[in-house]
Amino acid sequence: MIEVHKKYELSSLKVEDNPFLKGAFRPNDTEYTADTESLKVIGEIPKDLHGIYVRNTHNQVHESIGLYHPFDGDGMLHAIHFEEGKATYRNRFVQTVGFLAEQGAGRSLWPGLLQPELYTVRGWGAIGAMKDNAGTDVIAHAGKLIASMSQGSEPYRIDPITLETTGTSEWGKHVHPFGVSSHYKVDVYTGDMMFFNFGEQYPFMNYGVINRDNELVHYVPIELPGARWPHDLGITQNYTILHDLPMFFDEKDLAKGIRQTKFFKDIPSRFGIIPRFGNNSQVRWFEATPCYILHLSNCYEDGDEVIMDACVSFQPKAPGVGEKTSDPFERILAHLDKHNTKTHMWRFRFNMKTGKTIEECIDDEVTEFPIVNNDYVGYKYRYSYNTLFKKGDWLFTGIKKYDLLTGTSTRYEYGEGRYGDEPQIARTVNSVEEDDGYVITMVVDMKNNQSECIILDAKEIERGPIARIILPHVVQTGTHACWVDGDRIYGERPAK
Repeated sequence: MIEVHKKYELSSLKVEDNPFLKGAFRPNDTEYTADTESLKVIGEIPKDLHGIYVRNTHNQVHESIGLYHPFDGDGMLHAIHFEEGKATYRNRFVQTVGFLAEQGAGRSLWPGLLQPELYTVRGWGAIGAMKDNAGTDVIAHAGKLIASMSQGSEPYRIDPITLETTGTSEWGKHVHPFGVSSHYKVDVYTGDMMFFNFGEQYPFMNYGVINRDNELVHYVPIELPGARWPHDLGITQNYTILHDLPMFFDEKDLAKGIRQTKFFKDIPSRFGIIPRFGNNSQVRWFEATPCYILHLSNCYEDGDEVIMDACVSFQPKAPGVGEKTSDPFERILAHLDKHNTKTHMWRFRFNMKTGKTIEECIDDEVTEFPIVNNDYVGYKYRYSYNTLFKKGDWLFTGIKKYDLLTGTSTRYEYGEGRYGDEPQIARTVNSVEEDDGYVITMVVDMKNNQSECIILDAKEIERGPIARIILPHVVQTGTHACWVDGDRIYGERPAK
Protein backbone atom coordinates (compact mmCIF):
# COMPACT_ATOMS: atom_id res chain seq x y z
CA MET A 1 0.00 0.00 0.00
CA ILE A 2 0.92 3.64 -0.47
CA GLU A 3 -0.93 5.94 1.93
CA VAL A 4 -0.81 9.70 2.27
CA HIS A 5 -0.56 10.46 5.98
CA LYS A 6 -0.73 14.27 5.67
CA LYS A 7 -0.11 16.96 3.08
CA TYR A 8 1.21 20.47 3.87
CA GLU A 9 1.06 23.72 1.95
CA LEU A 10 4.58 25.05 1.41
CA SER A 11 4.80 28.82 1.26
CA SER A 12 8.60 28.41 1.15
CA LEU A 13 8.31 27.61 -2.57
CA LYS A 14 7.15 31.19 -3.27
CA VAL A 15 10.82 32.17 -3.11
CA GLU A 16 12.04 31.61 -6.65
CA ASP A 17 15.66 32.77 -6.51
CA ASN A 18 17.03 30.55 -3.72
CA PRO A 19 18.90 27.53 -5.20
CA PHE A 20 18.59 25.69 -1.88
CA LEU A 21 14.82 25.42 -2.34
CA LYS A 22 15.06 23.86 -5.82
CA GLY A 23 16.19 20.68 -7.50
CA ALA A 24 17.63 18.17 -5.05
CA PHE A 25 16.96 20.65 -2.21
CA ARG A 26 13.24 21.13 -2.98
CA PRO A 27 11.30 20.49 0.26
CA ASN A 28 8.67 17.76 0.54
CA ASP A 29 5.03 18.59 1.19
CA THR A 30 3.60 15.10 1.78
CA GLU A 31 4.03 12.51 4.53
CA TYR A 32 3.73 8.93 3.25
CA THR A 33 3.52 5.37 4.50
CA ALA A 34 4.44 2.82 1.83
CA ASP A 35 5.69 -0.77 1.72
CA THR A 36 7.39 -2.98 -0.81
CA GLU A 37 4.11 -4.67 -1.72
CA SER A 38 3.45 -1.46 -3.68
CA LEU A 39 6.90 0.06 -4.20
CA LYS A 40 9.06 -1.09 -7.11
CA VAL A 41 12.07 -3.12 -5.97
CA ILE A 42 14.94 -3.72 -8.41
CA GLY A 43 16.96 -6.69 -7.18
CA GLU A 44 16.25 -8.45 -3.89
CA ILE A 45 16.25 -7.08 -0.35
CA PRO A 46 18.52 -9.34 1.78
CA LYS A 47 16.60 -11.43 4.31
CA ASP A 48 19.39 -11.02 6.91
CA LEU A 49 18.87 -7.24 6.90
CA HIS A 50 16.93 -6.22 10.02
CA GLY A 51 16.68 -2.68 11.32
CA ILE A 52 15.74 0.86 10.34
CA TYR A 53 17.59 3.36 8.18
CA VAL A 54 16.60 6.89 9.28
CA ARG A 55 17.60 10.08 7.51
CA ASN A 56 17.04 13.68 8.61
CA THR A 57 16.37 16.62 6.29
CA HIS A 58 15.89 20.39 6.61
CA ASN A 59 12.49 20.61 4.98
CA GLN A 60 11.31 24.24 5.00
CA VAL A 61 7.53 24.73 5.19
CA HIS A 62 7.03 28.48 5.49
CA GLU A 63 8.62 31.37 3.64
CA SER A 64 11.63 32.32 5.74
CA ILE A 65 12.31 35.46 7.74
CA GLY A 66 15.42 36.86 6.09
CA LEU A 67 17.76 34.81 3.94
CA TYR A 68 17.10 31.06 3.95
CA HIS A 69 20.08 28.80 4.60
CA PRO A 70 19.73 25.06 3.81
CA PHE A 71 20.30 24.26 7.51
CA ASP A 72 17.25 26.32 8.57
CA GLY A 73 14.47 24.02 7.37
CA ASP A 74 12.02 22.10 9.52
CA GLY A 75 13.27 18.65 10.51
CA MET A 76 11.66 15.82 8.54
CA LEU A 77 12.67 12.20 9.09
CA HIS A 78 12.62 9.59 6.32
CA ALA A 79 12.81 5.99 7.54
CA ILE A 80 12.87 2.55 5.93
CA HIS A 81 12.19 -0.43 8.21
CA PHE A 82 13.71 -3.69 6.92
CA GLU A 83 12.69 -7.16 8.08
CA GLU A 84 12.42 -10.59 6.41
CA GLY A 85 13.28 -9.29 2.96
CA LYS A 86 10.59 -6.58 3.01
CA ALA A 87 10.62 -2.86 3.76
CA THR A 88 8.26 -0.08 4.85
CA TYR A 89 8.93 3.60 4.16
CA ARG A 90 7.65 6.51 6.26
CA ASN A 91 8.42 10.21 6.40
CA ARG A 92 7.21 12.60 9.11
CA PHE A 93 7.97 16.10 10.37
CA VAL A 94 9.53 16.29 13.82
CA GLN A 95 6.79 17.91 15.90
CA THR A 96 8.88 20.41 17.84
CA VAL A 97 7.32 23.31 19.73
CA GLY A 98 8.68 25.67 17.10
CA PHE A 99 7.22 23.63 14.24
CA LEU A 100 3.79 23.45 15.90
CA ALA A 101 3.84 27.17 16.74
CA GLU A 102 4.52 28.07 13.12
CA GLN A 103 1.85 25.66 11.94
CA GLY A 104 -0.58 27.46 14.20
CA ALA A 105 0.53 30.89 13.01
CA GLY A 106 0.65 29.88 9.37
CA ARG A 107 4.02 31.60 8.89
CA SER A 108 7.63 31.64 10.07
CA LEU A 109 8.16 33.04 13.56
CA TRP A 110 11.95 32.71 13.79
CA PRO A 111 14.82 33.71 11.47
CA GLY A 112 17.54 31.35 10.38
CA LEU A 113 21.26 30.81 10.75
CA LEU A 114 22.47 33.77 8.70
CA GLN A 115 20.37 36.57 10.21
CA PRO A 116 19.66 35.73 13.87
CA GLU A 117 19.42 39.45 14.64
CA LEU A 118 15.95 39.45 13.01
CA TYR A 119 14.41 37.45 15.85
CA THR A 120 11.49 38.94 17.79
CA VAL A 121 10.72 36.10 20.23
CA ARG A 122 13.03 33.91 22.31
CA GLY A 123 14.45 30.99 20.38
CA TRP A 124 16.57 27.93 21.04
CA GLY A 125 20.18 26.83 20.71
CA ALA A 126 23.52 28.50 21.32
CA ILE A 127 22.41 31.85 19.94
CA GLY A 128 18.96 31.70 21.54
CA ALA A 129 17.31 33.31 18.52
CA MET A 130 16.55 30.41 16.16
CA LYS A 131 13.79 27.85 15.96
CA ASP A 132 14.63 24.37 17.23
CA ASN A 133 14.24 22.78 13.80
CA ALA A 134 15.69 19.37 14.82
CA GLY A 135 16.84 18.96 11.24
CA THR A 136 20.56 18.17 11.45
CA ASP A 137 21.25 14.91 13.24
CA VAL A 138 19.34 11.80 14.29
CA ILE A 139 20.38 8.86 16.42
CA ALA A 140 18.74 5.95 18.23
CA HIS A 141 19.01 5.55 22.00
CA ALA A 142 16.95 3.77 24.67
CA GLY A 143 14.24 2.69 22.25
CA LYS A 144 13.60 6.07 20.63
CA LEU A 145 15.12 8.42 18.07
CA ILE A 146 16.54 11.82 19.02
CA ALA A 147 16.65 14.50 16.31
CA SER A 148 18.52 17.76 16.80
CA MET A 149 19.98 20.84 15.18
CA SER A 150 23.69 21.54 15.51
CA GLN A 151 23.28 24.60 17.75
CA GLY A 152 21.27 22.65 20.34
CA SER A 153 17.79 21.13 20.55
CA GLU A 154 15.41 19.92 23.19
CA PRO A 155 15.65 16.12 23.57
CA TYR A 156 12.56 15.14 21.59
CA ARG A 157 11.79 11.42 21.56
CA ILE A 158 10.50 9.88 18.35
CA ASP A 159 9.18 6.37 17.80
CA PRO A 160 11.67 4.70 15.40
CA ILE A 161 8.95 2.69 13.63
CA THR A 162 6.01 5.11 13.38
CA LEU A 163 8.11 8.33 13.51
CA GLU A 164 5.57 9.78 15.95
CA THR A 165 7.05 12.53 18.15
CA THR A 166 6.20 11.35 21.67
CA GLY A 167 7.46 14.37 23.65
CA THR A 168 10.72 15.36 25.32
CA SER A 169 12.84 13.48 27.84
CA GLU A 170 12.32 14.45 31.48
CA TRP A 171 16.02 15.27 31.79
CA GLY A 172 15.65 18.01 29.18
CA LYS A 173 14.81 20.52 31.91
CA HIS A 174 18.29 20.05 33.38
CA VAL A 175 20.09 20.99 30.14
CA HIS A 176 17.91 24.01 29.34
CA PRO A 177 18.38 26.40 27.56
CA PHE A 178 21.14 24.86 25.43
CA GLY A 179 19.71 21.35 25.04
CA VAL A 180 21.70 18.74 23.15
CA SER A 181 23.88 19.61 20.18
CA SER A 182 24.09 17.30 17.19
CA HIS A 183 26.55 14.40 17.13
CA TYR A 184 25.88 12.75 20.44
CA LYS A 185 27.44 9.28 20.47
CA VAL A 186 26.21 5.93 21.84
CA ASP A 187 28.41 3.17 23.22
CA VAL A 188 26.32 0.12 22.29
CA TYR A 189 28.14 -2.05 24.84
CA THR A 190 27.16 0.06 27.85
CA GLY A 191 24.12 1.87 26.45
CA ASP A 192 25.61 5.25 27.49
CA MET A 193 24.96 8.26 25.26
CA MET A 194 27.52 11.07 25.49
CA PHE A 195 26.54 14.60 24.44
CA PHE A 196 27.58 18.25 24.68
CA ASN A 197 26.06 21.68 24.26
CA PHE A 198 27.46 25.19 24.01
CA GLY A 199 26.46 28.83 24.33
CA GLU A 200 27.63 32.42 24.49
CA GLN A 201 27.94 32.65 28.28
CA TYR A 202 30.58 31.24 30.63
CA PRO A 203 31.60 28.40 30.90
CA PHE A 204 30.64 28.15 27.18
CA MET A 205 30.22 24.35 27.06
CA ASN A 206 28.58 21.53 29.03
CA TYR A 207 29.12 17.79 28.77
CA GLY A 208 26.80 15.00 29.84
CA VAL A 209 25.99 11.28 29.82
CA ILE A 210 22.56 9.64 29.47
CA ASN A 211 22.40 6.02 30.60
CA ARG A 212 20.75 3.06 28.88
CA ASP A 213 17.45 3.83 30.66
CA ASN A 214 17.35 7.41 29.32
CA GLU A 215 18.39 8.97 32.63
CA LEU A 216 20.77 11.92 32.93
CA VAL A 217 23.53 10.50 35.12
CA HIS A 218 26.30 13.04 34.50
CA TYR A 219 26.29 16.72 33.50
CA VAL A 220 29.21 19.09 34.07
CA PRO A 221 30.38 22.52 32.87
CA ILE A 222 33.46 22.68 30.62
CA GLU A 223 35.43 25.92 30.68
CA LEU A 224 36.48 27.33 27.32
CA PRO A 225 38.39 30.58 26.62
CA GLY A 226 35.26 32.09 25.07
CA ALA A 227 32.19 31.39 22.98
CA ARG A 228 32.93 28.68 20.42
CA TRP A 229 31.14 26.88 17.59
CA PRO A 230 31.95 23.13 17.97
CA HIS A 231 30.10 20.56 15.88
CA ASP A 232 31.13 17.03 16.90
CA LEU A 233 32.57 15.02 19.76
CA GLY A 234 34.34 11.68 19.95
CA ILE A 235 34.10 8.78 22.38
CA THR A 236 36.32 5.86 23.32
CA GLN A 237 35.84 3.07 25.83
CA ASN A 238 36.94 5.34 28.69
CA TYR A 239 37.05 8.91 27.36
CA THR A 240 35.19 11.62 25.49
CA ILE A 241 36.98 14.07 23.19
CA LEU A 242 35.67 17.66 23.17
CA HIS A 243 36.53 20.30 20.55
CA ASP A 244 37.74 23.90 20.96
CA LEU A 245 38.45 25.02 17.40
CA PRO A 246 39.58 28.42 16.07
CA MET A 247 36.46 29.27 14.07
CA PHE A 248 33.98 31.26 16.13
CA PHE A 249 32.36 34.66 16.58
CA ASP A 250 34.80 37.55 16.90
CA GLU A 251 34.76 38.31 20.63
CA LYS A 252 34.91 42.11 20.21
CA ASP A 253 31.99 42.02 17.78
CA LEU A 254 30.04 39.62 19.99
CA ALA A 255 30.40 42.00 22.94
CA LYS A 256 28.58 44.57 20.78
CA GLY A 257 25.86 42.08 19.87
CA ILE A 258 27.34 41.50 16.40
CA ARG A 259 27.70 37.86 15.37
CA GLN A 260 30.19 37.23 12.61
CA THR A 261 32.07 33.95 12.32
CA LYS A 262 35.79 34.03 11.53
CA PHE A 263 38.60 31.50 11.21
CA PHE A 264 41.54 32.51 13.41
CA LYS A 265 44.42 30.78 11.65
CA ASP A 266 46.97 31.72 14.32
CA ILE A 267 45.07 30.08 17.20
CA PRO A 268 45.81 26.35 17.65
CA SER A 269 43.06 23.78 17.69
CA ARG A 270 42.46 22.24 21.12
CA PHE A 271 41.02 18.85 21.97
CA GLY A 272 39.91 18.10 25.50
CA ILE A 273 40.05 14.46 26.60
CA ILE A 274 37.85 13.85 29.61
CA PRO A 275 37.08 10.57 31.42
CA ARG A 276 33.55 9.47 30.52
CA PHE A 277 32.29 10.52 33.95
CA GLY A 278 34.96 13.17 34.56
CA ASN A 279 34.69 16.88 35.34
CA ASN A 280 36.30 20.08 34.12
CA SER A 281 39.39 19.67 36.33
CA GLN A 282 40.10 16.27 34.73
CA VAL A 283 40.11 17.47 31.11
CA ARG A 284 43.49 17.12 29.40
CA TRP A 285 43.86 19.61 26.57
CA PHE A 286 45.96 18.78 23.52
CA GLU A 287 46.95 21.38 20.92
CA ALA A 288 47.09 20.77 17.16
CA THR A 289 47.26 22.58 13.84
CA PRO A 290 44.60 25.31 13.45
CA CYS A 291 41.69 23.70 11.62
CA TYR A 292 37.97 23.15 11.65
CA ILE A 293 36.27 19.77 11.99
CA LEU A 294 32.66 19.07 11.23
CA HIS A 295 32.64 15.29 11.49
CA LEU A 296 34.71 12.54 13.05
CA SER A 297 35.09 9.08 11.60
CA ASN A 298 35.90 7.34 14.88
CA CYS A 299 38.04 7.43 18.04
CA TYR A 300 39.62 4.66 20.09
CA GLU A 301 42.36 3.89 22.60
CA ASP A 302 45.65 2.27 21.59
CA GLY A 303 48.12 1.83 24.45
CA ASP A 304 49.08 5.27 25.78
CA GLU A 305 47.38 7.00 22.85
CA VAL A 306 43.88 8.17 22.09
CA ILE A 307 43.34 8.07 18.32
CA MET A 308 40.92 10.45 16.60
CA ASP A 309 40.20 10.14 12.87
CA ALA A 310 38.38 13.08 11.32
CA CYS A 311 37.57 14.94 8.13
CA VAL A 312 39.60 18.12 8.59
CA SER A 313 39.83 21.45 6.80
CA PHE A 314 42.90 23.64 7.29
CA GLN A 315 41.35 26.46 5.27
CA PRO A 316 37.69 26.41 6.31
CA LYS A 317 35.14 28.96 5.19
CA ALA A 318 32.88 30.41 7.86
CA PRO A 319 29.15 29.67 7.49
CA GLY A 320 28.48 33.34 6.76
CA VAL A 321 26.63 34.43 9.88
CA GLY A 322 26.53 38.22 9.88
CA GLU A 323 28.34 38.62 6.56
CA LYS A 324 27.03 41.04 3.93
CA THR A 325 27.88 40.30 0.30
CA SER A 326 26.33 41.02 -3.08
CA ASP A 327 25.73 37.29 -3.67
CA PRO A 328 24.57 35.64 -0.42
CA PHE A 329 24.18 32.23 -2.06
CA GLU A 330 27.81 32.34 -3.17
CA ARG A 331 28.91 32.71 0.45
CA ILE A 332 26.67 29.82 1.53
CA LEU A 333 28.19 27.59 -1.13
CA ALA A 334 31.72 28.72 -0.25
CA HIS A 335 31.18 27.15 3.17
CA LEU A 336 29.37 24.02 1.92
CA ASP A 337 31.57 23.14 -1.08
CA LYS A 338 34.02 20.59 0.33
CA HIS A 339 36.33 21.06 -2.65
CA ASN A 340 36.60 24.68 -1.61
CA THR A 341 37.40 23.86 2.02
CA LYS A 342 39.52 20.84 0.92
CA THR A 343 38.18 18.62 3.67
CA HIS A 344 39.99 15.28 3.91
CA MET A 345 40.79 12.36 6.23
CA TRP A 346 43.30 13.10 8.99
CA ARG A 347 44.50 11.27 12.09
CA PHE A 348 45.33 12.77 15.50
CA ARG A 349 47.30 10.76 18.07
CA PHE A 350 47.02 12.15 21.61
CA ASN A 351 49.60 10.61 23.93
CA MET A 352 48.09 10.49 27.42
CA LYS A 353 51.53 9.81 28.94
CA THR A 354 53.63 12.54 27.27
CA GLY A 355 50.88 15.08 26.45
CA LYS A 356 52.08 15.31 22.86
CA THR A 357 49.97 15.36 19.68
CA ILE A 358 51.03 13.62 16.48
CA GLU A 359 49.16 14.37 13.24
CA GLU A 360 49.04 12.19 10.13
CA CYS A 361 47.34 12.57 6.76
CA ILE A 362 45.25 9.50 5.94
CA ASP A 363 44.18 10.67 2.49
CA ASP A 364 44.19 13.96 0.58
CA GLU A 365 41.09 13.27 -1.53
CA VAL A 366 38.10 15.42 -0.61
CA THR A 367 35.63 13.39 1.46
CA GLU A 368 33.27 14.07 4.36
CA PHE A 369 30.41 12.58 6.41
CA PRO A 370 32.49 9.57 7.52
CA ILE A 371 30.59 6.74 9.19
CA VAL A 372 31.48 3.40 10.79
CA ASN A 373 29.66 0.28 11.98
CA ASN A 374 27.68 1.07 15.19
CA ASP A 375 29.41 -1.79 17.02
CA TYR A 376 32.81 -0.11 16.52
CA VAL A 377 31.97 3.46 17.56
CA GLY A 378 34.55 4.29 20.27
CA TYR A 379 36.57 1.11 19.67
CA LYS A 380 39.41 0.06 17.39
CA TYR A 381 38.12 -0.23 13.84
CA ARG A 382 39.25 -0.88 10.31
CA TYR A 383 36.73 0.63 7.88
CA SER A 384 35.41 4.14 7.34
CA TYR A 385 32.79 4.90 4.69
CA ASN A 386 32.96 8.52 3.50
CA THR A 387 30.97 10.57 1.01
CA LEU A 388 32.38 11.99 -2.23
CA PHE A 389 31.29 15.41 -3.49
CA LYS A 390 30.47 17.22 -6.70
CA LYS A 391 32.97 20.03 -7.15
CA GLY A 392 31.45 23.47 -6.82
CA ASP A 393 28.27 22.21 -5.15
CA TRP A 394 26.97 20.53 -2.02
CA LEU A 395 25.85 17.26 -3.55
CA PHE A 396 27.10 13.75 -2.66
CA THR A 397 28.30 11.81 -5.70
CA GLY A 398 29.40 8.52 -4.16
CA ILE A 399 30.94 6.54 -1.28
CA LYS A 400 34.61 5.83 -0.59
CA LYS A 401 35.46 2.90 1.68
CA TYR A 402 38.76 3.19 3.55
CA ASP A 403 40.59 0.10 4.75
CA LEU A 404 42.72 1.69 7.46
CA LEU A 405 44.63 -1.53 8.07
CA THR A 406 45.94 -1.99 4.52
CA GLY A 407 45.80 1.67 3.46
CA THR A 408 43.66 0.80 0.42
CA SER A 409 40.24 2.01 -0.65
CA THR A 410 37.32 1.18 -2.93
CA ARG A 411 34.43 3.32 -4.11
CA TYR A 412 30.97 3.39 -5.61
CA GLU A 413 29.74 6.42 -7.55
CA TYR A 414 26.02 6.96 -8.12
CA GLY A 415 26.27 8.17 -11.74
CA GLU A 416 25.49 11.35 -13.61
CA GLY A 417 22.64 13.38 -12.12
CA ARG A 418 22.34 11.00 -9.14
CA TYR A 419 23.14 12.29 -5.65
CA GLY A 420 23.16 10.44 -2.36
CA ASP A 421 22.95 11.19 1.33
CA GLU A 422 24.91 10.12 4.38
CA PRO A 423 25.17 6.31 4.23
CA GLN A 424 24.92 3.94 7.15
CA ILE A 425 26.30 0.48 7.88
CA ALA A 426 23.75 -2.21 8.69
CA ARG A 427 25.43 -5.27 10.15
CA THR A 428 24.00 -8.66 9.21
CA VAL A 429 22.05 -10.51 11.87
CA ASN A 430 24.93 -12.95 12.49
CA SER A 431 27.84 -10.68 11.58
CA VAL A 432 31.38 -11.69 12.56
CA GLU A 433 33.69 -9.35 10.65
CA GLU A 434 33.44 -5.56 10.81
CA ASP A 435 32.17 -5.25 7.23
CA ASP A 436 29.71 -8.14 7.41
CA GLY A 437 26.68 -6.15 6.39
CA TYR A 438 25.25 -3.59 4.02
CA VAL A 439 25.72 0.06 3.15
CA ILE A 440 22.39 1.85 2.89
CA THR A 441 21.62 5.34 1.62
CA MET A 442 19.01 7.30 -0.32
CA VAL A 443 19.72 8.62 -3.80
CA VAL A 444 17.87 11.29 -5.75
CA ASP A 445 17.90 10.74 -9.52
CA MET A 446 17.45 14.16 -11.10
CA LYS A 447 17.19 12.79 -14.65
CA ASN A 448 14.38 10.37 -13.86
CA ASN A 449 12.81 12.61 -11.20
CA GLN A 450 12.75 9.90 -8.54
CA SER A 451 14.38 8.85 -5.28
CA GLU A 452 15.63 5.43 -4.32
CA CYS A 453 16.92 3.61 -1.30
CA ILE A 454 19.95 1.60 -2.38
CA ILE A 455 21.57 -1.36 -0.62
CA LEU A 456 25.24 -2.22 -1.21
CA ASP A 457 27.34 -5.10 0.05
CA ALA A 458 29.61 -3.45 2.66
CA LYS A 459 32.48 -5.75 1.67
CA GLU A 460 32.29 -4.89 -2.03
CA ILE A 461 30.61 -1.54 -2.50
CA GLU A 462 32.23 -1.16 -5.92
CA ARG A 463 29.89 -3.85 -7.30
CA GLY A 464 26.90 -1.53 -7.00
CA PRO A 465 23.45 -2.04 -5.49
CA ILE A 466 22.12 -5.42 -4.44
CA ALA A 467 18.70 -3.81 -4.35
CA ARG A 468 17.06 -0.48 -5.21
CA ILE A 469 13.72 0.54 -3.73
CA ILE A 470 11.93 3.28 -5.68
CA LEU A 471 10.33 5.65 -3.17
CA PRO A 472 6.88 7.26 -3.58
CA HIS A 473 8.26 10.77 -4.11
CA VAL A 474 11.46 12.69 -4.76
CA VAL A 475 13.08 12.99 -1.32
CA GLN A 476 14.89 16.21 -0.55
CA THR A 477 18.63 15.79 -0.04
CA GLY A 478 19.54 16.01 3.63
CA THR A 479 22.27 15.93 6.22
CA HIS A 480 22.68 13.05 8.65
CA ALA A 481 21.32 9.56 9.05
CA CYS A 482 21.48 6.66 11.49
CA TRP A 483 21.04 2.92 11.45
CA VAL A 484 18.89 1.36 14.18
CA ASP A 485 20.00 -2.26 14.59
CA GLY A 486 17.09 -4.69 14.79
CA ASP A 487 18.01 -5.67 18.33
CA ARG A 488 18.12 -2.02 19.44
CA ILE A 489 14.77 -0.84 18.08
CA TYR A 490 12.99 -1.12 21.44
CA GLY A 491 15.92 -0.41 23.75
CA GLU A 492 19.64 -0.82 24.34
CA ARG A 493 21.19 -4.27 24.39
CA PRO A 494 21.96 -5.87 27.76
CA ALA A 495 25.19 -4.36 29.11
CA LYS A 496 28.30 -6.53 28.73
